[in-house]
Amino acid sequence: MRLAFKAISAGLLVVTGLGLLSFHNTSASVSENVREKLVLQADSFLTAVHSLQSAAASGNKQVLQQRFKNVRLAYKRIEWATEYFDPLTSRQVNGPPVPETELSGLVIQPEGLQIIEQFLFPNFNPASRKQLSASLAKLEVNARAYQNYFAQADLQDWQIMDALKLEVFRVEALGLNDFDDPLVHQCFAESTAALKSVGVVTMYYVQDNNDPLHELFDHAIGYLSRPVVFDHFDRAAFLTLYANPLTRALTYLHKQLNLPDVRYNRLLNQDAETLFDANAFNRNAYIAAPEDSVTEKKIALGKKLFFDPRLSGTLTRSCATCHQPDKAFTDGMVKNLDITGKKTIFRNTPTLINAALQPAQFYDLRAASLEDQVVDVIGNRDEMHGDIKLSTKKLWQDKYYTGLFNDAFPIKDRTAIDTGEVMNALASYIRSLTALNSRFDAYMQGDRQMLNQTEINGFNIFMGKARCSTCHYLPLFNSTLPPRYVQMEAEVIGVPKIKNGKIIDPDPGLFGIQPLEFNEHAFKVTTVRNTNRTAPYMHNGIYKTLEEVVDFYNEGGGAGMGLKVPNQTLSADKLHLTVKEKKELSAFIKALDSHN
Repeated sequence: MRLAFKAISAGLLVVTGLGLLSFHNTSASVSENVREKLVLQADSFLTAVHSLQSAAASGNKQVLQQRFKNVRLAYKRIEWATEYFDPLTSRQVNGPPVPETELSGLVIQPEGLQIIEQFLFPNFNPASRKQLSASLAKLEVNARAYQNYFAQADLQDWQIMDALKLEVFRVEALGLNDFDDPLVHQCFAESTAALKSVGVVTMYYVQDNNDPLHELFDHAIGYLSRPVVFDHFDRAAFLTLYANPLTRALTYLHKQLNLPDVRYNRLLNQDAETLFDANAFNRNAYIAAPEDSVTEKKIALGKKLFFDPRLSGTLTRSCATCHQPDKAFTDGMVKNLDITGKKTIFRNTPTLINAALQPAQFYDLRAASLEDQVVDVIGNRDEMHGDIKLSTKKLWQDKYYTGLFNDAFPIKDRTAIDTGEVMNALASYIRSLTALNSRFDAYMQGDRQMLNQTEINGFNIFMGKARCSTCHYLPLFNSTLPPRYVQMEAEVIGVPKIKNGKIIDPDPGLFGIQPLEFNEHAFKVTTVRNTNRTAPYMHNGIYKTLEEVVDFYNEGGGAGMGLKVPNQTLSADKLHLTVKEKKELSAFIKALDSHN
């Protein structure tokens, strides 16, 4: 189950540095050469689609499967450009094979390569020939759309360079784990095709034959091309020895080209040299307007409000009651008590650390911003049972708060506090809780002493055999889909009502917000970061230890454990992790704890 939620941002913020000349040739002819190459590659993609269509008539399994693999490889060669310049068509070509829903309620039905893959692998069912032909016809239409787009596109050099680096990031986060070819299992061949194409286009901008980019591409492609079993591929080595140096070099080349400096307010900063840079991610990415950006004075005000019980209806509970700093902003309870102390609230309390790095909040994704989350929690009858308008009026009567609001939100001749200011101040404090400074991050930044071999093995298991990274995406380890980070996903994993129980938890999840059959028991995929500090686990808090969670997934989730979960999106197949592998996986997850 994937919820396609388009993140709200402040959009295009600034255009600077309009120099167009440098020691590199960045004239219009370079981008035109790139465009012409894309036209040829789009032609090749369409030709591959036609070849698959002709094979569909024969029904020969081996021919069908091989030609489908050829189609996927042809797509990967243009993916860097299609995903960047024409993402809507790309959603129809290589989107997930499950329905997606937007918060507006719009349902996007699946189509494209991943649907066609299900018709052909592991075996071709002749009874599905009519459906296969219909899907191929749609794929042909979209392939022609790529042809038309690149035949007329006006590509800018700065866009091309941005898109090329994002494709390397896409390979890192999605390409090494069979994310979009779960049945074909040719992720290394497809990642190789993608990197080769990125390398060819990059060389349009490199005139020096001794430029290190030549060697960096050759080495990265060579490592991906080695014959290796999926579970044994050393992803830690690939990222640290090949991918990170490559994206650093691409960033350096972009700067040297002296191109127009066009800036967007997006989650992954355009200047990020690697996915693991300390400043790679922008905590202001999902604000509604530039004036909502975090400032130190807003953080100070928000922190004061966060610990103030006057925001609750009973004047006895603050945000910190349930989100305690010494517990990684959780409370350590299965479910906290409601504000009356007579019953428990609906769900387990999630961490607020890195909450700013996701475009939707709550387990059911019902809030589109941290500001919306603040209003929801304060007004929730079980949680705080407050009235933000009434609380704002009371705060205005407090001279200390009046001074803090004047400093944080300077307004001449202020006569009141606006509720939006309270919301933004609290949201700013939560945004300040962004922390990507674990031992794992230090290791990926170059300190090879920060992880031991057990933890490195655990990372490779996380990314490979255990399939964790197909939902918890590197490097945030939440479900905000890289590298564009404009949608967040929910999944149906079949959490039982009680540990080892055979009945699914009755919480409807996303279904309670959007009552569609495939949303039943779907929940946001939360971050794995700081998991070691945020027990108990799952939306209902039934698992006390990380080891119990690993066992749950090792069994194939609820369906694998025998629960009736007909719409489970997690594979019900057992992972067959050994005792040693489970310990290594847990050790890696513990290495994701942030420093205070």
